[in-house]
Amino acid sequence: MKPRIKELLSTKPDQQQIQQVTLEGWVRTCRHSGNLCFIEVTDGSCLSGIQVIAESTLKNYAEEIRHLSTGTAVQVVGILVESPAKGQAVEVQAEQLTILGTADPNSYPLQKKRHSFEFLRSISQLRPRTNALGAVARLRSTLHFALHRFLHDQGFLQVHTPIITTSDCEGAGEMFTVTALSDQELQKQNTQDAFAQDFFGRKAGLTVSGQLQAEVYALSHGRVYTFGPTFRAENSNTSRHLAEFWMLEPEMAFCDLHCDMEVAEALIRDAISTVLENCTEDLALFNRFISKGLINKLEIVRDQCFTRMTYSEAVKELEGAKQQFEYPVAWGSDLQAEHERFLCEEIARRPVIVTNYPQTIKPFYMRQNEDGKTVAAMDILLPGIGELVGGSQREERLDILTARMQETGLDLEEYSWYLDLRRYGTVPHAGFGLGFERLIQFVTGMSNIRDVIPFPRTPGNAPC
Repeated sequence: MKPRIKELLSTKPDQQQIQQVTLEGWVRTCRHSGNLCFIEVTDGSCLSGIQVIAESTLKNYAEEIRHLSTGTAVQVVGILVESPAKGQAVEVQAEQLTILGTADPNSYPLQKKRHSFEFLRSISQLRPRTNALGAVARLRSTLHFALHRFLHDQGFLQVHTPIITTSDCEGAGEMFTVTALSDQELQKQNTQDAFAQDFFGRKAGLTVSGQLQAEVYALSHGRVYTFGPTFRAENSNTSRHLAEFWMLEPEMAFCDLHCDMEVAEALIRDAISTVLENCTEDLALFNRFISKGLINKLEIVRDQCFTRMTYSEAVKELEGAKQQFEYPVAWGSDLQAEHERFLCEEIARRPVIVTNYPQTIKPFYMRQNEDGKTVAAMDILLPGIGELVGGSQREERLDILTARMQETGLDLEEYSWYLDLRRYGTVPHAGFGLGFERLIQFVTGMSNIRDVIPFPRTPGNAPC
């Protein structure tokens, strides 16, 4: 395969031998000076482009090269040489330049200026060509690989859990319905019985979590994880919410809450370390233009252990703070984003793990503590983001889990398969879910979650 621009930029030309290269990419800028054309070409492999020098002696110089515009796709065959210009080690002296695809300068929406992220969301088909969104894509790929590598090295088995499910893991009723029934058939009967004639013979929806199915394999293979898209039909049009987003969900047998926290913290710190080591150029861009001090913030997460406190301790800290919160703080109420960020940014000044939440504000599957009021849950909070990870030790005791499900109004028959995991060879087990887009937000400093996913799905917005 032809070398990518990232490889060419790190190559030292051989002074004793002519080094001919072929590169392909898109024109970022083009500047004419006398009988020369200075063309910056990028292929998305790195933030920097490579400079191509095209001389007027090239046969298509006057007809084509002289009229190159931003966005044009080209193939360049030339000689890799040391560059006399500052800021670049090498450049390519073109021997042949072929236009593969033109870009009309009168209609091409990406020009030599900074565009707002809001505008770029309106052209999701082209926004990866910009510096910032291109860097997000590379960081996203690096993080994705880092998470898989960490879990593989720790002996986890990846399991592909279903996207279509009949179980509402969170019990919040925010699932998208999946149906093969026509609009007319659905309008005739607006009841559960209507779905008896549907494709699956019962009501089904897009998954909000793969956790319950991951538990099945954790209780046969010990350590597993699922990583895929999840969906929430929550009509929330904020910078923190998406209708479709990616979740990493490890699940571990023979594991308690302490073990759960240890794995989650190590995973996050390892991922941050990988990005700091491998994405220096992209991080420098975000540090300069998006979030001042970003790199220092990432280094703190990599180098310092997370602070741990119980929910009760967190509430006490918040109640004693001089900060005026929009939402009141009271034991028994869920922590809001402003509370979570205050704990990280003002009290601990580092990531915080909050444990032992009230049972009434957490899902049915979390293990009840001995006090009968709290559950063995944990949330990992990051500065600037709030909650990144939510996890818990799962309730492995059949009688207590059954009673809890009845309290929350769940149909025991529908969840009989889940209860079987407690009937046959139950063991202590735990797991967590990590919001992948929120991790990317933290690493890039991007303020809107819609700018860290390739194709954001939000209320009223699904353009392609």
